[in-house]
Amino acid sequence: MGIFGSVIDVRPLFPGERCALLELLRDLSPQDWARPTVCPGWDVHDIAGHVLNDYLRRISGSRDKHAGARFAEGETLPRYLARVNGEFVQATRQISPELIVELLEHLGPQLDAVWAARELEAPADLDVSWAATDVASPAWLDIAREYTEFWVHQQQIRDAVARPGATEPELMAPVLNVFARALPQSLSGHDRPEGTVAELEVLGTAGGRWGAAWQEGRWRLAAPVPEPQARVTMDQDTFWRLATRGITVEQARDRSQPSGDPELTAAMTTLLAVIA
Repeated sequence: MGIFGSVIDVRPLFPGERCALLELLRDLSPQDWARPTVCPGWDVHDIAGHVLNDYLRRISGSRDKHAGARFAEGETLPRYLARVNGEFVQATRQISPELIVELLEHLGPQLDAVWAARELEAPADLDVSWAATDVASPAWLDIAREYTEFWVHQQQIRDAVARPGATEPELMAPVLNVFARALPQSLSGHDRPEGTVAELEVLGTAGGRWGAAWQEGRWRLAAPVPEPQARVTMDQDTFWRLATRGITVEQARDRSQPSGDPELTAAMTTLLAVIA
C-alpha cells in the first residue's frame, strides 16, 4: 500500500463543504461572530478570516507561483505559520463579516479550479510533514490536507456557536481517512520485527479501520489484519479532535480502548495531523 496509502481524491467535496460553511456564516448574528473558539485568542470572525487566508495563499502559491511571506532568520515552520497566520487574521479584523463571506464565495470556485488542474500523483506543491518528513508528498495528499483544514475550521466555528453540522459521512469520512495517513509518522521511532501491524479503529458512521505495518525498516500504511500486535479504538469525534489537538492526548486516551503492545498504542494516541 505504500507509505501514504491509496490515493484519495477529495476534489469533488470542496463545493459541498464550502456551501455548508457559507450557509452557516450567513446565519450568524454579530454576537456569534464575536464568540471565542478553541483556537487561543481567535473568535469566529478570526477563524473565518484565517480560512480566507488559506484560499488566498493557495491560489497565489499553487496557481500564480507567488512565494509569499519570507521566513525570518532562524524561524521554524510552526513559528513561521503562527506568525503569518496571526498577521493576516489581525488584518482581516478590519473586514466585515459580510465581505468575508462574499470573498469566500468568490474565491472558492477559483481554488476548486486550481485543484482540478493538478495531476493527483504529481509532486505536491506543499509537503505534508505530519505524514512523513523524509519522503516527498504527492499532490493528492496536499489537496486532501487542505480539505481537512477547511472542514476542521468549520467545525471549530460550529462548536463556538453551538450549531453542529457537516458531519454526514460523505463530508466527514474523507477527513478521518486523511488523518489516518499520519499513523506511520506517529509510530516512527518504535522499531519492531518485520510484519508487525498496529491498527486504528474509528467508530461511527464516518469511521473505519486503518493499519500500519513495519516493513523494510519503516512504518507504512497497510490493510488491517485479524490479529494486529496493537490496536486502538476510539469514536470519530474523539479521533478528529485528537488529530487536530482539539482535545489533549490524555483526554483522547481516556476515551479510547487500547490493546496489545503498550508502546505502540501510546504512540498511536499521540497522532497529530496538523503542523505544531
